[in-house]
Amino acid sequence: MHENAKTGSLFDRLKESCRSEWDAYCNHAFVNQIGDGSLDLESFQYYLMQDYQFLIHFSRAWALAVYKADQLSEMLWASEILHSTLKTEMSLHVDFSARYGVDQAALESVSEAVSNLAYTRYVLDKGMSSDLLELQVALSPCVVGYAEIGARLASTYQSCLADNRYREWIEMYASDEYQELASQSILQLDDLFRKRGNEKRFTSLSETFRQSTLLETDFWSMCHNS
Repeated sequence: MHENAKTGSLFDRLKESCRSEWDAYCNHAFVNQIGDGSLDLESFQYYLMQDYQFLIHFSRAWALAVYKADQLSEMLWASEILHSTLKTEMSLHVDFSARYGVDQAALESVSEAVSNLAYTRYVLDKGMSSDLLELQVALSPCVVGYAEIGARLASTYQSCLADNRYREWIEMYASDEYQELASQSILQLDDLFRKRGNEKRFTSLSETFRQSTLLETDFWSMCHNS
């Protein structure tokens, strides 16, 4: 991610406010085993199925962001991510999953796990009960966290990446395209904070960020222990 999208940003402050939780999320055993290629295929397959269900509710959250926005630029930003998720990412996820032995029928029929349900409904509840800023903070551990994880894995395990069966997943989130999305998300969060936030809200926003990070960690654990 571009440095100017990180240094001194609201996202950076939120991350520092719950550093131990953030590190536990980004350095989870599930993630590291993707990095070195040792993760059981069954665990990764279960992740793919649950992540498909997650993307459905992730899309609902971005649709809610369009509704919560009161400026055209904000509506366009949220609608672009919504459209990309529904029209592109969902299709790519189906094709990607098939290469790991998970067909579309399995993706669509799997029961949504409790940890998955808790996370997605938490994000949606934050959006429903508060404003666009709170919703974006709740979404940011996923959007930006995956970029940080992808970049770290690509760098740390570069020497053995060629033989890693999860290489495509790592390269997807380490890609310039995804890193740019994360950088723009950080800048968008700063813009929302300038418009809607103040220092009195930081404690509340930090708690929302911390809880979303913990729920992301639970998502990894759910898949790792499947």
